[in-house]
Amino acid sequence: MPTEFISLTFPNASTEVSPIPNAAIDPDYLVRYARSLDDYNFNYTLVPYDSSSYDPFTIGATIAAATKNLKIIIALRPNTLYPTVAAKALATLDQLSRGRVVVHFIAGGSDAEQAKEGDFLSKEARYARLEDYIRILRRAWLSADPFDWASEHYTFTQFSNRVRPANGSSIPVSVGGSSDAAYRVGGALADIFGLWGEPLKETREQIDRVYAEAERAGRPPTDRPRIWVTFRPIVAETDELAWAKAHRTLALLKAHRANGQGKAPPDAPAPQNVGSQRLLEIAERGEVHDRALWYPTVTATNARGASTALVGSPQTIADSILDYVDLGAELISIRGYDNLNDAIDYGRYVLPKVRQVLEDGGR
Repeated sequence: MPTEFISLTFPNASTEVSPIPNAAIDPDYLVRYARSLDDYNFNYTLVPYDSSSYDPFTIGATIAAATKNLKIIIALRPNTLYPTVAAKALATLDQLSRGRVVVHFIAGGSDAEQAKEGDFLSKEARYARLEDYIRILRRAWLSADPFDWASEHYTFTQFSNRVRPANGSSIPVSVGGSSDAAYRVGGALADIFGLWGEPLKETREQIDRVYAEAERAGRPPTDRPRIWVTFRPIVAETDELAWAKAHRTLALLKAHRANGQGKAPPDAPAPQNVGSQRLLEIAERGEVHDRALWYPTVTATNARGASTALVGSPQTIADSILDYVDLGAELISIRGYDNLNDAIDYGRYVLPKVRQVLEDGGR
């Protein structure tokens, strides 16, 4: 399949470098942002989930109504919605959007965050529950025939689902993470596997782990998960201007975290999830990796979510993305720090360069 591009949905104009305290949804901004992604040929937008933030399904439905081609990735934590309900909700949105829905599962990387919504399972148990969840959804989507389920995490009898996905049988399932459990479940069951931006060597190792788990689960090479890698590009007309912009961005990230407006509090403990721990460990080895992968943004945010930057001109950013495409990444998620303007710049100056090289047969 061709390389595709993902952005992240933002419901208002607040950004990490220019935060708006307690900002509410701005419907006009949300629609403008989504339509910009559609106009500049992004393939997907991820609607994120947080215990204290907006409902992804409602945001996703708004995006679907405002766009024509953009696919909506709904982030979903299994503890928040019973799988039979999720099967219908996702299929409903898939019908409304004419087949433009993907679901991205978050097993949960922080015990404290999970506990905020009543989930006290261990990490291993959360992944076991996720495995059940995916199997239930796929069974519910495949046929309207009633079926029973009995496991440690879910028990029900004679559930039938008359809400079919738009294609009649399935919706793409994405799983992400950097733990052994994530590789195991995602490799065995996912259509897409998401990684944060690490250096090429480490990314290759992670891809190999996912593929090995897919093979262990009996999946042939033609049925392995597609790889999704996420970056935060900082782009300007030249490399020199981009690096100056990067350091201004870093200063703002540090200042906002110090005054309590950052993604992580100033005194935040070390992150519990393996992915963030890996990013921080790599950051200790140096600021710049490979062609243009920059790590000070990781330490400035305590590796809270996707935080590795690519810095450079549009050509440098495009070349860096192509390095990961060469490794096997088929989905590239890029979002910046000036959300709307960065998305437009990527659509104008970066995506076309990457696609042109691929259309010409690659490097």
